Amino acid sequence: MKETLIIAGFGGQGVLSMGKILAYSGVMQDYEVTWMPSYGPEMRGGTANVTVIVSDEKISSPIAHQFDTAIILNQQSMDKFESMVRPGGVLIYDTNGIVTPPTRKDIEIYTIDATGESTRLGQSKLFNTMILGGYLKVRPVVKMENVMEGLKKSLPERAWKTLPDNEKAIHHGGEIIKKQ
Repeated sequence: MKETLIIAGFGGQGVLSMGKILAYSGVMQDYEVTWMPSYGPEMRGGTANVTVIVSDEKISSPIAHQFDTAIILNQQSMDKFESMVRPGGVLIYDTNGIVTPPTRKDIEIYTIDATGESTRLGQSKLFNTMILGGYLKVRPVVKMENVMEGLKKSLPERAWKTLPDNEKAIHHGGEIIKKQ
């Protein structure tokens, strides 16, 4: 098993955090893992993406030019990364902020309205874990107990009180993701 994933959007959307949670989850499962962030100098609002590779074998390079899965959170990232999903791969995108949806016919495309749903629930900070839940429904590369452990490792101790809400958001994300 090997999953090469890119998560891309704006800074402040939890892009790097989602990647970190997955990376920690893979480590908890004794997988080989790489986590390679890329972001602009802005703290929020600049572009951000992270490449995560999770594998049950050695990973030769953390650099990827094609991805098994892309999670896209803004139009700029859609324009850049849609073409980099392998034929037969998966593209998941949040419906908010995407003006031109993907057009490829050789990949599986899923939508998730995590922005709208997290706002509706009054929990906008759970946007990224909702997206993560949708991804894990489609591509269950790590076990849920490891995801929760990875989430705990990625959060500062003062935020551990949010773990139950994050777990609910992960499960809810799995419920609201839709195949196109």
